[in-house]
Amino acid sequence: MIPAAVIALLLIYFLFPQGNPEKTPVPSLELINAESPQQTETPENEDPVIESTVMIDMKGQVANPGVYELAPGSRMQDAIDAAGGFTSEADSRAINLALIVADETSLYVPAAGEEIVLPALEQTASAGSSSLININQATETELMELPGIGPSKAAAILAYREEAGSFKTPEELTEVSGIGDKTFEQLKELITTK
Repeated sequence: MIPAAVIALLLIYFLFPQGNPEKTPVPSLELINAESPQQTETPENEDPVIESTVMIDMKGQVANPGVYELAPGSRMQDAIDAAGGFTSEADSRAINLALIVADETSLYVPAAGEEIVLPALEQTASAGSSSLININQATETELMELPGIGPSKAAAILAYREEAGSFKTPEELTEVSGIGDKTFEQLKELITTK
């Protein structure tokens, strides 16, 4: 008889826990419920970013030149694909396909062997001094927008900048291997060091 009473008390003890154990799960459920709205708010805040687009003007040796709308974070490869890919004359090595596309960018794909990028030159000349390319901050792609600067000369400018530091004056550009006085004459009105 006594063992039956002990078993009954043990069953009641384990089936109906004391007040303290019941209180432990409640705060954790409240914590989970409190975190859930924050998790649903985050995607709502990101929706405008997802909906925005990037516009890029594709020119040169692509199958279908024109203005294209791309998703934010798109790469140059995406822009080339949107324009139908390279033509057979394109110099694909002149384009950094991994570069993230910025809104309002104009990309000119040169033909193999072409070094002068006329569309970028015309834009720079018509825009005036506000669009001077800072040779101390320009990327390889930006440097290749200058007349007479192809991939190899742009790489040489970047290498010189890493070894010798920032250019003090635009004329110091002539110290870069492959850039002589003739090339500098084409560039001097289009570049700055400030």
